[in-house]
Amino acid sequence: MNKKKIALLACDELEKLYPEAICSLNYSKPYELLIATRLSAQCTDARVNIVTETLFKKYPDLQSFADADLAQLEQDIKPCGFYKTKAASIKQMAGQLIENFGGQLPDNIDDLLTLSGIGRKTANLIMGDIWKKPAIVTDTHFIRITGRLGLTSNKEPAKVEKDLIPLIPAERSSDFCHRIVLFGREYCKARNPLCDKCPLSYFCKYK
Repeated sequence: MNKKKIALLACDELEKLYPEAICSLNYSKPYELLIATRLSAQCTDARVNIVTETLFKKYPDLQSFADADLAQLEQDIKPCGFYKTKAASIKQMAGQLIENFGGQLPDNIDDLLTLSGIGRKTANLIMGDIWKKPAIVTDTHFIRITGRLGLTSNKEPAKVEKDLIPLIPAERSSDFCHRIVLFGREYCKARNPLCDKCPLSYFCKYK
């Protein structure tokens, strides 16, 4: 079975398992997803959602983040870890959005990558969730599972993204990435994957 066929089978099975492919980070405004994703580096989505529930009320718009006292912002996001670096980039990012993009999120990868603390993973998430464009979000779940399925032998996010773009139909790519995360938490865990119960086992190279 070739990689394209495996990828399509994975799309089909994951759509059955998780009909509602939604982002696990909570947000109500587009820029809030950008901030939440920045906080999620080396931190669980569950913890980020706890922190942002209060954070987004305290700082209700981009200007309030841009004007924030850095030391106070650090304390507000401290539970997410690496709080000094994250606070500095969030404050700078808010200023960049206001000054360079009129307070709106850019709708292309290149402009998103000019924002402080934003890499390709986050940029792709924004492209898929906010702008509804094709996107491959190469988080740890995605890299692990696509590797186990035999869709890529690479571990570097950029290379995994390049490998998967021709395999996953563009219109299904963003939702596929969300479903992979849910699947990774329920079945294809980093340690002790539940292969005997896995609905993808009949075509999985790892199994």
